[in-house]
Amino acid sequence: MKENILFGTDGWRGIIAKDFTFSGVESCAEGVARYHIAQNLHNQPLVIGYDTRFASKEFAEHAANTIARNNIKVLLCENTTPTPVVSNAIVDFKASGGIIITASHNPYNWNGFKYRTSYGGSPDNNEIRTIENFINSESFSNNLENHSDTNGNLQKQIEHINPFTPYFKKINALLKIEDIKNTKMNISVDSMHGAGSGYIKKILKGGSIKINEIRSLLNPNFPNMYNPEPINHNLIPLKKSISKHKSSVGLAFDGDADRLGIIDSNNNYVTTLQTFALLAYYLLEIRQLKGPIVKSLTTSNMMWKLGEKYGVDVIETPVGFKNIVPEMIQHDALIGGEESGGFAFKGHIPERDGIISGLFILDLMIKTKKSIPELIENLFSIVGPHYFDRWDIPISKKDQSKTIEIAKNLNPKRLIGKNVIKIDHLDGVRFTLEDGSWVAMRFSGTEPLIRIYSETTNQNNLTMLLYECAKLLEIVD
Repeated sequence: MKENILFGTDGWRGIIAKDFTFSGVESCAEGVARYHIAQNLHNQPLVIGYDTRFASKEFAEHAANTIARNNIKVLLCENTTPTPVVSNAIVDFKASGGIIITASHNPYNWNGFKYRTSYGGSPDNNEIRTIENFINSESFSNNLENHSDTNGNLQKQIEHINPFTPYFKKINALLKIEDIKNTKMNISVDSMHGAGSGYIKKILKGGSIKINEIRSLLNPNFPNMYNPEPINHNLIPLKKSISKHKSSVGLAFDGDADRLGIIDSNNNYVTTLQTFALLAYYLLEIRQLKGPIVKSLTTSNMMWKLGEKYGVDVIETPVGFKNIVPEMIQHDALIGGEESGGFAFKGHIPERDGIISGLFILDLMIKTKKSIPELIENLFSIVGPHYFDRWDIPISKKDQSKTIEIAKNLNPKRLIGKNVIKIDHLDGVRFTLEDGSWVAMRFSGTEPLIRIYSETTNQNNLTMLLYECAKLLEIVD
């Protein structure tokens, strides 16, 4: 009996050849096709894209054949494509949904299968469960081997598309791209060998801005890094580029370019919580836009303070864009974001977009004539200082149930010498301290890790708080 395929925080992921196989991709694609037929969506096309990982193109073509076999038209991206660009194509081509073969920020030996809805965003939990039921249904899984292209018409159902043109058009609708192109700014860009390679250069070509791009060659091994995630320890080459070229800022994208990482001109890593707050400040203060902020529980308390200052609601959700997207749509939110470095914006698809996030940061710097360190200093003058870190601790399947049980029963009265004033279980467990600091613990929905997150108003307390919680979970000495 085959093991059921289940979607995590964002789709189904697994180690290539061990867990993630052509058979599994076929089951997922067949399940999506059956779902679209059941929802009467099969008369509209379905977009399929893929990243730079090993065999992603072949997995995407296999998924395309499976969808086409069900008499559903497929719009297949002609080259490796960032996730937000695929999502934008879904809306632009009036498709019924989309499939993206990518494992995003996971290590090189992983791949994944993401599904996107007709509005380009992540499906909600009810949609996910329904699709999973189709994928794992015995009623069709036993017949997959016999489901062949008897009429030889598959290729007539598959059309290759270039999704960059509509994406570029959307970018120009969201901001004045000429303002960025014509600045004298010197920037460094780290594409981390992923699907975002060349995009910033292509978008800003023909202007006076100088772009120094590194790790732009497509390489499925993602060499010299554990995984293509734009966080501090993976961005040493970007820091070297900033020093070499005297860049004003460094922008980095993960494997499918739906996340943004930033290194400032002093070679300091800008936390994703600071980036989220800067983007919200940019929209609310510089662009003078209004609308609610949607944040996952592991993002910053700065969002509550910005919401209060600018008179907008702040809505908190569990981790994952599948939880953020419904709230963004329901409340017509201005911005949605999560700690991973993924941010979505009103007027665009309700989907993380590292590329447009990076362009907004450049526009913020140009409009204010401030560097990133100056912008953070200005931000802290409004909301007070906030410091953040995250620990990712590998954990085996056999230890997960024990750790989950420990976490559920934790009830500390004090941490780092301060009273715990609130405990909640919105997603994992989170402790709020009397000084406003917080620490949260949850299992990753994409990797075999337990993540411990913390934000404090005193930088000296940050590591101590993370360590005390790791000790409570009995995962450090």
